Amino acid sequence: MCPSLNTLHSALHTIHMCLIVFAYRYHPNYPLILAANRDEFYDRPTSKAHFWDDYPDLLAGRDMKYGGTWMGITRSGRFAAVTNFREGTQSREHPLSRGLMVKDFLKGHESPETYVKGIIPREGEYNGFNLLVGDTSSLIYYSNRSRERKVLKPGIYGLSNHLLDTPWPKVVRTRQLFTHIIDGSNPVDMDRLSEILYDQTIAEDDELPDTGFSLEWERALSAAFIVTPTYGTRASTVLLIDTDGLVKYTERSFSGPGDPGSTSRHEFTLTGH
Repeated sequence: MCPSLNTLHSALHTIHMCLIVFAYRYHPNYPLILAANRDEFYDRPTSKAHFWDDYPDLLAGRDMKYGGTWMGITRSGRFAAVTNFREGTQSREHPLSRGLMVKDFLKGHESPETYVKGIIPREGEYNGFNLLVGDTSSLIYYSNRSRERKVLKPGIYGLSNHLLDTPWPKVVRTRQLFTHIIDGSNPVDMDRLSEILYDQTIAEDDELPDTGFSLEWERALSAAFIVTPTYGTRASTVLLIDTDGLVKYTERSFSGPGDPGSTSRHEFTLTGH
């Protein structure tokens, strides 16, 4: 039997982007290539990716409930993203929104390493998270569940709602498709990367993780692109940064099951290039 909607709201409290595959300094012409889905309840108010009025150099969607974001980039090349760590109904009663960490990094000036070090003393104020923060010099991964800070080396990575590169079926499948595209594409085809984010393949039962939800919900959450009556993929994003500093950011937003989505595209050159 599925948990109640209230139980799900509690367990998935302030949920953020739930699938990210990215190539960091792997492709000779692109320091960063990323494809990601953000999953959320359909009734949570959200704005599409745009340059914010209060921080004009910051490009991101916005959670209108708490004011943070799940992923974004600035004109100077600061980048950040967050996913939640799925752990059933184990959650703080009044946690801070994890999306505020992303916003705070993007609007700040600290190096990625300094910022992450500053998060650690107050990491317990948040429910479980995976955080990526970077600039043109480095990219760092940190989770308050593993408590391991990783300065990422060149390579291809996958992240969902467990730790970095945990081989959940949708992470493995999406990373394989992603790798095939970028290895055979120069320039990289953004439309092909977008297509892999719409994959609704459900994992076999014996491949499903056990994160404290019912079998029905584990099945639904195992797809790269999630569709249920109340909860699902709200945004699919592809980001490219090339060696000349040209940024291409495409986001397709969805308001509910059956919505074909609306697409926004942004293109700019990083300052200093």
